[in-house]
Amino acid sequence: MNVAAPADEAGMAAVIRDAYAAREPLLVRGAGTKSAMLRPVQAAHTLITRNLSGITLYSPGELVFSASAGTGFSAIETTLEAAGQHMIAEPPDFSRLLGATGEQTLGGIVATNFSGPRRIAAGAVRDHVLGVRAVNGIGETIHSGGRVLKNVTGLDLCKLLAGSHGTLAVLTEITFKVLPAPEDSCSVVLRGLEPPAAVAALAAAMGSPFGVSGAAHLPPSAAARLGGSQSLTLARIEDFTASVAYRGEKLCTALRDFGRVEIWPAAASRPAWASIRDAHVLPADPNHAVWRVSVRPSRGPGILAAAHDAGAVGYLDWAGGLAMLVGPAAEKLHIAITDAVLRAGGMWLVLRTPAAWRASAAMVPPEAPALAAITRRVKAALDPAGILNPGRMFAEV
Repeated sequence: MNVAAPADEAGMAAVIRDAYAAREPLLVRGAGTKSAMLRPVQAAHTLITRNLSGITLYSPGELVFSASAGTGFSAIETTLEAAGQHMIAEPPDFSRLLGATGEQTLGGIVATNFSGPRRIAAGAVRDHVLGVRAVNGIGETIHSGGRVLKNVTGLDLCKLLAGSHGTLAVLTEITFKVLPAPEDSCSVVLRGLEPPAAVAALAAAMGSPFGVSGAAHLPPSAAARLGGSQSLTLARIEDFTASVAYRGEKLCTALRDFGRVEIWPAAASRPAWASIRDAHVLPADPNHAVWRVSVRPSRGPGILAAAHDAGAVGYLDWAGGLAMLVGPAAEKLHIAITDAVLRAGGMWLVLRTPAAWRASAAMVPPEAPALAAITRRVKAALDPAGILNPGRMFAEV
């Protein structure tokens, strides 16, 4: 397999133009931390964005940050932390779950649009992308948005490319909004609740006036990885220290009808939420499959129950709206989970599965005919020869 790793956008465009002219598919990746996801890409050539690295703009006062797509996330976090700021959507790192080494890149974060626990309060990764530069499947450089919080520059391709998994264009630079990082945090915790009661408690927490920024339920199997012997239901509060203390106590009072309530200070709360964000509370078995399910929060307990009955374990984030599940890579379990999601009106994505199963089983739900037609038209407009990560999401696209 031929590998190209250009150091600039012009080099990236040249590689794609040559591939387009020859009608030769390209496997597009950054650091490869998400290579085990979705369907395998059949391509004779690999295009790596990792060398497009570096922070290109940071204006703390304007809350704007730009970096090349191959920039490692730790460099971004370090720079933001030095100014007391953070990336709003709290993107997860699934490297452990995917059996990957190395460090995820900014391009990979935006291309997958995976968001962490703060998603329920602050929106997804795509909601904070202000502008992008990219190279389409013809080798043309395109840009959308800008480097300011308010702009009307061109078509809004930012949200289209976020979550496209490198199938429409290759991101080269991303500009996104940042915010001040919270000074302090705590978690209000209930022990021993069953999932339906836990989601009811989390709904009450989210509906309270106390600014909850994370809401998760860990059944005993997941709670054990945080040292618990019972299920854990957690609601997080982040802000200035005095505000966190006041709101934490008030939320405790509001949730007392659900059971005995305790408060975890930042020293216990922050590592717990990092484990929830990165799915460290799940076993990482290379012979198992991992499903990421998004449903209406009230349907989360039903998804968890169906998965458990079929032989999987998991937990709920986003107040019940996100279920992370792991279990044997067996057709029976896959059907049980996906059928339950279909009945609940939700969406699912297979994060990881053994290689033999990746090429034959669906990794995302099939699209409705009308939506599939739109997908094909968008693909044809941006990547007419279908050379960028072909088959990554759907066998036919």
